[in-house]
Amino acid sequence: MKGTRDSAPRLSGVEPKLGIHLYSAAMADTTIKISESTRDRLRTLAEERGLSTRAYVERVVAAAPTEAERAERTARGIAYVQANLRADFTEADVREAQEWRAAIASRQLGERR
Repeated sequence: MKGTRDSAPRLSGVEPKLGIHLYSAAMADTTIKISESTRDRLRTLAEERGLSTRAYVERVVAAAPTEAERAERTARGIAYVQANLRADFTEADVREAQEWRAAIASRQLGERR
């Protein structure tokens, strides 16, 4: 009988919790090797947000911009500043701001509150 507990696919002898398994065609099972502490941390972070580990990882990865997306966002920001705030804003100003941000991130400048 299709969709019943008896006919549901089994993985390594694990009994499925639900009798019906629905998977999106867009989903792929992927295994990554991470330390136990990282796995446990992911699980904790997901549970705190009421998500499965898979859903949490998908959310985090979807929210992290690629280098190309970051560059495009930076270019839009520079164009906005030049058009609306400071027409003389230059690449040197951008480099100075990036150096300043890096110094703050590495705790060479400023203090954490």
